[in-house]
Amino acid sequence: MDLTNSIGGIEKLNNMNYDYWKSCMELYLQGQDLWEVVCGTDVAPPNNTSEGQDALRKWKIKAGKAMFMLKETIQKEMLDHIRVAKMPKEAWDAFATLFAKTNVARLQMLENEIGSITQDNMTISQYFMKVKGICNDIGQLDDESKISDARK
Repeated sequence: MDLTNSIGGIEKLNNMNYDYWKSCMELYLQGQDLWEVVCGTDVAPPNNTSEGQDALRKWKIKAGKAMFMLKETIQKEMLDHIRVAKMPKEAWDAFATLFAKTNVARLQMLENEIGSITQDNMTISQYFMKVKGICNDIGQLDDESKISDARK
């Protein structure tokens, strides 16, 4: 693994590794006690009352840490998808939508990826496995979405 493409052992999100990134991030966020502010029971800030000042401060710290990790563990070209997100849950959901099986944008990304693959320094076996992996991803797109078989 190229260290410039990972943070803390988590491979940065790109067009090809959402499922892997998602599982690693979920475990990391749970281990850091940040999952609740991303997709758990604590996704909205507490009320800003005099009694809740400390709770709000703690929530903002957790949300900031979670948002930092979400932004640091993605490739720069992915940043545009979450640039306007104010809450960690918004960012997480934006990626879920972008990489959803029913999403036509996902098919477009896979088409672009398969069209730009070059063998470069890969062995024939590695090159074949990469192409096969993309084809498998295309094959796993939801059949109920409005993507024609010809396009797949």
